[in-house]
Amino acid sequence: MLTAALEIIIPYKQYAKVLRILTLTLLSYVLGAFFVSQDWGRALRNTLVPTFHLDRKYLLNLVAILGTTITPYLFFWQASEEVEEEIDEGKMTETQRKGVSRTELKWMHADVTSGSFLSNIVFWFIVVTTASTLNQNGITNIDSASRAAEALRPLAGDFAYVLFATGIIGTGMLAVPILAGSAAYAIAETFKFREGLFLQLRQAPAFYGVIALATLIGAAINLIGINPILALYYAAVLNGLVAPLLLLMIMLISNNRKIMQNETNGRLANILGWIATIAMGLAAAALLFNLGLGKK
Repeated sequence: MLTAALEIIIPYKQYAKVLRILTLTLLSYVLGAFFVSQDWGRALRNTLVPTFHLDRKYLLNLVAILGTTITPYLFFWQASEEVEEEIDEGKMTETQRKGVSRTELKWMHADVTSGSFLSNIVFWFIVVTTASTLNQNGITNIDSASRAAEALRPLAGDFAYVLFATGIIGTGMLAVPILAGSAAYAIAETFKFREGLFLQLRQAPAFYGVIALATLIGAAINLIGINPILALYYAAVLNGLVAPLLLLMIMLISNNRKIMQNETNGRLANILGWIATIAMGLAAAALLFNLGLGKK
């Protein structure tokens, strides 16, 4: 609840600085990978030359990974935070925010590209560390983040344990407000509530109420005995099933001159965008087909 209280009470400009500082805790995952025994050659080889299977567990993991890489809720968060940034610059009305300069587009592109690149680097190091420690020793049933950190201690040492635990705490404090905030933006836009972190609580009670409620539900899941790791896992699977449809709509909109005018996608953006859309669509279709057949 502390993260929800901070998100509600602290003004957006100051709260954005808090989130930026918290992203530094993600580096602990990168450092932790160098404090355990690694077969770096094997890790790089399997990264560049992956293997594919059509069994249910593999497809579930594949869709879950894709669902955490291109996550639907981030579409709401990213778009809404661009508006928050403009409001912070003094553009308070829709008329003032209408239109965008080439320079602003370049900054947005750099922001999204660098963020995506760094987040995937961190993700890769997390996979490498868990594969070389927990999975290597047959530990595959983890029901909480704290137990994951505790299981890592005898395998990787106290310092790696501290780094991993720091990453878990920092990631939680970073992810919870973003997840709750994304839900609030989505619901507020659906029901036409007044929205925005730049607003005070009394100005947007429904918006902040969703943030508080979403955080409470998340905490309740853990308190009533539901496995939070499994909940996150299957949420990622659902994200992976929904994301291809959203990506398809984004690709169609971003190439529609009536909507985008002269700012439609370039060739590279189209190539990468359609590859991602088709790849995620095929993975989702393969999983649904497997589930439909009842195969293991």
